[in-house]
Amino acid sequence: MKKSLFTAAALAAVCGIVLSSCGGNGNKSEAKANNKGSSVSITFLNSKGEIQEALEKTAAVYTKATGVKLEIVACGAGEVPYTKVTTMYNSGTPPTMAMLDTTDVVALAKEYALDLSNEKWVNEISSNQLTRIDGTLYSFPFCIEGRGVIYNKAAIEETLGRTFDPSSINSYSAFKAILEELASKGMQYPVVLSKEDWSLGAHQLGFIYDTYDGTTAGATKIMDSLKGGLDPVTYERYTQFLDTLDLLVKYNISHDDPLGADYDEGALHLAMGEAAFWANGCWAWPNLAEGGAKASDAFGFVPFVLGEDTSDFANNGIQASATKQVMLDKVRASAEQQQAAKDFLNWLVYEADGQKALVNDCAIIPAANNNPNKPLDPLGADIVAKMGSNKTFSSSFIAPSDHWSKMGASLQKYISGNSSRDELTKSLSDYWKAQK
Repeated sequence: MKKSLFTAAALAAVCGIVLSSCGGNGNKSEAKANNKGSSVSITFLNSKGEIQEALEKTAAVYTKATGVKLEIVACGAGEVPYTKVTTMYNSGTPPTMAMLDTTDVVALAKEYALDLSNEKWVNEISSNQLTRIDGTLYSFPFCIEGRGVIYNKAAIEETLGRTFDPSSINSYSAFKAILEELASKGMQYPVVLSKEDWSLGAHQLGFIYDTYDGTTAGATKIMDSLKGGLDPVTYERYTQFLDTLDLLVKYNISHDDPLGADYDEGALHLAMGEAAFWANGCWAWPNLAEGGAKASDAFGFVPFVLGEDTSDFANNGIQASATKQVMLDKVRASAEQQQAAKDFLNWLVYEADGQKALVNDCAIIPAANNNPNKPLDPLGADIVAKMGSNKTFSSSFIAPSDHWSKMGASLQKYISGNSSRDELTKSLSDYWKAQK
């Protein structure tokens, strides 16, 4: 998830690779066989704005190959995907396919979505990347995204005058030590801390849920405990999170005006080597590339460290999970449109043209395991490498849709010095108690 955009062309290069393929050539696609010459028209609601242009190009390739007219409908600037899709349903014009956040799929699927449990592509995807609701699969995991703390290796090594080993950042003390060393060697403020409520309230605070045990079920368990009145200060991950957040605040390159920080300028600071670390995810690559970073540069992730245990999974890997999900309409779509939508998903997974379009244009990391293509950017490549060496955890916490905005606002007050730990803790406690 990212909100701040540069040019559409730059934004086509987000994270890495995409949905998978069987790699076979010369076989007629199922989509071609079912729909070539058909006049069926389907729509796809896109909630990932940075790939709108790339998806339109992909749709054109698909239409040419199959004869199916595929229209990509964009969420407008500032539109909330949940609100967008529910408005479309209320107006009687829902999309055939809707790409939504997992939270939204959980909220809407039983009422609006087709059961996809028996689709062929299910066999290509690890079970921990599939979102089942009461045992039923209602959505196609469109991409994997990962988050942690991005580093600029060249900037670190140039400042310190020595080699930097990312695996050395495996505890709060280790992270603190390198920030202190960077500051002492002339990089006074080596951290980019984005001020956006979605960044603070979802991507950062979300670590307290996702690191409960590294699973979505575990994240749900701790959220249920907070709903039941658990005091956040008694939950170790929360206090560990605040300690690390305080480090980010102390060394924030926008220390003079944390809430005046510009997302695009933050990317420029890291790309140009004026800062060394940025708490963010793979969706930040287009911004870094626009700021001058090159695919050959040594960017990657260190963990958002929590506490001092160097054997803790949270201190030895990053979060990586299927975020955007595609659900298919069962309310207004005809049987022919539903089949065309299913065929499109299979085209993305199994056909070379679909794979290449997504890899080269959308540049997303696949949830399926059979894609032969490789990431095109260093952040995507680092995530895939970490997945291959068991240095990721797949939890994707599912919170109420207002969590990021409400808790993001509370965190904005905290990072700007306008509230205390106690006040932030009370706001978190009050938020979850209100969800009962």
